[in-house]
Amino acid sequence: MVVQAEGPAETPGRLSNADLAPTTAAQATWRTWDIFCLWMTSAHSLGSYGFAVGMLALGLTGWQTLLALFTGVLVLWAGSNLIGVAGQRVGVPFPVFARATFGVFGANIPALLRGLVAIFWYGIQTYLASTAVIVLLLRLDPGLRSWTEPTFLGLHALGWAAFLSLWTVQLVILNYGMEVVRKVSDVAGPVVWIGMIALAIWMLDGVGWSIDFGARAGAPLSAGSAVLAFTGVVFLMVAFMAGPLVNYADFARFAPSRRAILRGNALGIPFNETAFVVISIIISLTALKKYGSAMTDPVALVADIDSDAIVVVAAILFAIATVGINVVLNFVSPSYDISNVAPKYISFRTGGIITALLSVAVLPWKIWGNEAAIVYFLGGVGALMGPVFGILVVDYYLLRRQHTDTTDLYSESTGGAYYYTRGFNPAALISLGISGAAAVAIALLPWAQSMTALSWPTGAVLGGALMYALGRGRRGASRAAPS
Repeated sequence: MVVQAEGPAETPGRLSNADLAPTTAAQATWRTWDIFCLWMTSAHSLGSYGFAVGMLALGLTGWQTLLALFTGVLVLWAGSNLIGVAGQRVGVPFPVFARATFGVFGANIPALLRGLVAIFWYGIQTYLASTAVIVLLLRLDPGLRSWTEPTFLGLHALGWAAFLSLWTVQLVILNYGMEVVRKVSDVAGPVVWIGMIALAIWMLDGVGWSIDFGARAGAPLSAGSAVLAFTGVVFLMVAFMAGPLVNYADFARFAPSRRAILRGNALGIPFNETAFVVISIIISLTALKKYGSAMTDPVALVADIDSDAIVVVAAILFAIATVGINVVLNFVSPSYDISNVAPKYISFRTGGIITALLSVAVLPWKIWGNEAAIVYFLGGVGALMGPVFGILVVDYYLLRRQHTDTTDLYSESTGGAYYYTRGFNPAALISLGISGAAAVAIALLPWAQSMTALSWPTGAVLGGALMYALGRGRRGASRAAPS
């Protein structure tokens, strides 16, 4: 059997459906190139560009920011290997994989937390892609400006048309299943490179092909402050990708071998993500020189280009890439996570429809324009991804020693290995509660603002340590109990 899932492929019952069942050999089609494109697609977004450029505002120079982001990429790479290898070996999606740690019912807690963040970001990314479409439409037909007033629920008619068009395209893609998602990822990842390289060339030409990597967007920092800012950028980079990292099993399960995962990760993360960071910083430093500020929105830069042809091509490329990114990062995860709540009634496709509807209901353009909503709600929930990561990794590698009984992942029997206490694992939930509270406090409380960037590593380390202590004690008690 190509995929090393331990247990039978047939898993009837209330906890399973065809989408949540273990991966079969025939479904293991995500090879090294596909994994590489998956991470390429994950990195190549308007949000990723904005994040990388935003790090310059912390006061580091261009080269210091590059080095810090690269360090963060290496941490992300290590984490992806841990989750990816485990996901490929067990061969099940993230919410099912989490059942071994949190219990067959308890897994819904981390799954829905991850799904909730993804739903909001799905709507936000769709909105950001629609802004590229609007730039394209206005350049082709300036008369469409009459559609930009008035607004309904905060969005004008042209915005609604662009948003709902992209929303529909993504829903159609997901309706065809994970094999089509793989093909979209293979296209979307490379496509954005064309747009980013073209934009970099145009920007460099505009400043005489000369940039200063010693430039900074913020005020100069003292040595101590620079170290703190550097450390902050490292872990903010990891936190930015914390969601996709946690649910990586959703994709790793389709890889035919451990080698495909490791090689795809190596090409897609330290190699490709570093390259994307470099080109993002180059574009931002040229913008700093040309406009006096490091512009965080590449669409705004594209809109400033004199050539209609270049604007049209760039806008199309950004829109296509963002759609692909959104499907991979923010559509697949909640589709599985929602399906896991009631597998008998909710399929992967039905979960996708629910995700799509919720993404409109939250009015993502209002959230994107509200810094408090981004920081306090999405930042707070997102901070919980560190504890989830630490708990999963410690349980799989240190407590269970890479052993998973796949059959029991779908068993409601009180004697099942992952039934624990009424379907919930107290050790994992206590660990998540304590470490999650610490991570959220560091992320959000005013007195902890200087440590905000340490939310992810604090949550991951504390969650893992608590899981090891509590889980080891439970294992010992289980061995001592009479049979």
